[in-house]
Amino acid sequence: MRPVKRTSDRISDEATTPRRILIADDDPSIATLIQVTLKDPRYELVAVNNGLEALKAFETSEFDVIILDVMMPYVDGFEACERIRENSDVPIVILTSRDGTDDIIHGFELGADDYITKPFKTAELMARVEAILRRVEGYKQRRAPPIVRVGDLEIDEPRHRVAVRGVDVNLTPMEFELLYFLAANAGQVFDRETLFREVWGYEYVGETNLVDVCVRRLREKVEIEPSRPRIIITVRGVGYKLSDGKS
Repeated sequence: MRPVKRTSDRISDEATTPRRILIADDDPSIATLIQVTLKDPRYELVAVNNGLEALKAFETSEFDVIILDVMMPYVDGFEACERIRENSDVPIVILTSRDGTDDIIHGFELGADDYITKPFKTAELMARVEAILRRVEGYKQRRAPPIVRVGDLEIDEPRHRVAVRGVDVNLTPMEFELLYFLAANAGQVFDRETLFREVWGYEYVGETNLVDVCVRRLREKVEIEPSRPRIIITVRGVGYKLSDGKS
């Protein structure tokens, strides 16, 4: 097993090199569309047509973003996502023709950062990839403190560690990002649109499932009673906040 290496380390080390993007899709027309959309001197694209080849490519090289179609032969996108996440926090985008909430939840459970539903607009795909890369590059430019403590919650950003009541909690990269943002701004209420922009890194386009699902998953991991949350609070009609213990 390879040691875990944060994607931000690679970007810091190779700031002037093209960002490497792995694309795994067994539909030649979709794979070609993605490659045409992302054809840019800033990117180096590697395309494979199934999940097994994606895993082999991941094992032999480093990537800054991985795009995985869900329905692929040999190893599907969900399994590939899970296996990649065991060794790396590289941003993973799930590409799916199924937009049901169950699939979104399952993708997040396995560590996906984002998802795009087919058919997609090329501008949306480009915006998502650019937003992910901006977010990763911004890790080293945090303005919030590296260690945030709020009540029973402690977030150690440099070590990517979260503890609740002294017990470590295993979060996916996007769960960590959302919790860190809320904790660094404890007590402030944020609507879904703002969280979408600040955490995922691009403008709200009518989808709130990403925010709601991520909040739901976080509550299952950090709350004593997820159905009666005391850490991540819903402010009815507005959005969410992380309790600062004062209200």
